[in-house]
Amino acid sequence: MERHFSGERSSEIELRLLIEAIYLKYSYDFRDYSGASIKRRVNHALSQFECQTISALQEKVLHDPAAFMQLLQLLTIPVSEMFRDPSHFLAIRKEVVPLLRTYPSIKIWIAGCSTGEEVYSMAILLREEGLLDRTIIYATDINPRSLEKAKQGIFSMENVRAYTANYQQAGGQCSFADYYTAAYGYAIFDKTLRENVTFADHSLATDSVFSETQLISCRNVLIYFNKKLQDRAFGLFHESLCHRGFLVLGSKETPDFSAFGDEFEPLVKQERIYRKT
Repeated sequence: MERHFSGERSSEIELRLLIEAIYLKYSYDFRDYSGASIKRRVNHALSQFECQTISALQEKVLHDPAAFMQLLQLLTIPVSEMFRDPSHFLAIRKEVVPLLRTYPSIKIWIAGCSTGEEVYSMAILLREEGLLDRTIIYATDINPRSLEKAKQGIFSMENVRAYTANYQQAGGQCSFADYYTAAYGYAIFDKTLRENVTFADHSLATDSVFSETQLISCRNVLIYFNKKLQDRAFGLFHESLCHRGFLVLGSKETPDFSAFGDEFEPLVKQERIYRKT
């Protein structure tokens, strides 16, 4: 009997094989990422690499580590900006900072820090509140190129103009220009903002907890995970956070329906700020 297989079914098989091959060859685990998200990004990669099929893309990245690094950029870089959702940072300033002041020293984990916008936002907020000197920030991501860019702290002036409005709405206490030097169309952020920042390669899919923390910020990362991987991430956050520590998430993320739903309670629910119970 003749069997007919749709092109869509074939591409799903190819996609699974590509993700498995990446894991086996490079130890980057995308197997529990949201199917729709990965599919969209891989389809975008096909045109970038001028490949007709996912199998052709797989062959290319398996035999060329530089091609894999290019693909990694397409698979992992989310859209980010400084003081994104200003009301979120205003809530941290008003509701979380007074409680952080009660700790003699503070450790903050920014998981999925991408190119560093969240890191510098948090560092500026903490400096203005007099807490940066006694804070260690762990900024982690699975993408080494993103981490390198985050370490440099250089952003286009065009973007920084938009960040300035966010900063002001987030309760900024200074002129945003005080934190960077403008040159050749770029803003170079004050290196003292990252003196207490440790940038590190870390995967929520495969790695374990490395420190006890008082606050974890993981914004707009979990939306790319399936439920199994979200549960793993919430487990890591729960293990890392100290008693009554803070978890801050992106606007479309919540622990409510995870295996750890009872382990976190809302502090400012509309801004996705939670405390470990």
